[in-house]
Amino acid sequence: MMEPLEIRITQDFICPWCWIGEKKLEEALALEGASEHVKYVFMPYELNPDMPPDGRDRKAYRTAKFGSWARSQAMDAHVTQEGRLHGLTFDYDLVMRTPNTLAAHRLVWFVQSEGGDARAVVDAIFRAYFTQGRDIGDSGVLADIAASVGLDKGRVSELLASQEGYAQVRKLEATGALESVSVVPYVKLGSEIVSGAQPVPVFRRALSIAVNRAVGTDVAAS
Repeated sequence: MMEPLEIRITQDFICPWCWIGEKKLEEALALEGASEHVKYVFMPYELNPDMPPDGRDRKAYRTAKFGSWARSQAMDAHVTQEGRLHGLTFDYDLVMRTPNTLAAHRLVWFVQSEGGDARAVVDAIFRAYFTQGRDIGDSGVLADIAASVGLDKGRVSELLASQEGYAQVRKLEATGALESVSVVPYVKLGSEIVSGAQPVPVFRRALSIAVNRAVGTDVAAS
């Protein structure tokens, strides 16, 4: 039996295109009939590595970053429309803060280090931020999100109250830097790379190439 195809996704939780890109990837997997034959690995990336631990007021931050609040709102409207096409709800009226995402990445690291599938918690974190406007930089919020997808809330609270996973996440981020990852989402399907939230056919093409290459390698090795 062929080993599951590894799909490695480098992303950040304040990146709306990362959530949209992940949904496009899921659509491509379904169309290719490959949803049950893949293994997801999530890699951390911080768009704002210097963000204060408690985040910043989103309106002030975005206005400074993009020159005006009107421009930020126009970008948000575009994201909201694109997300709707893929079944995602963005409600930026509820998003008050731009968070520091290190703790969220540590939570994902923890799930994967325990051998778990992190897809549910990753989706829940994105949904909490973009749809519900929750502060995903807050440890209590993250513990509640973890519990909502069946994780041990007490264990997650213990994790986030410590430095556990900090060094490991930093090491994973360094790995991404060595691979020159500068645009997220950065999706590696086997040895095929899709950079950015590309259209579904782009993901399908990369997936098809990766699967065929994996099958050929498996046959050659048998």
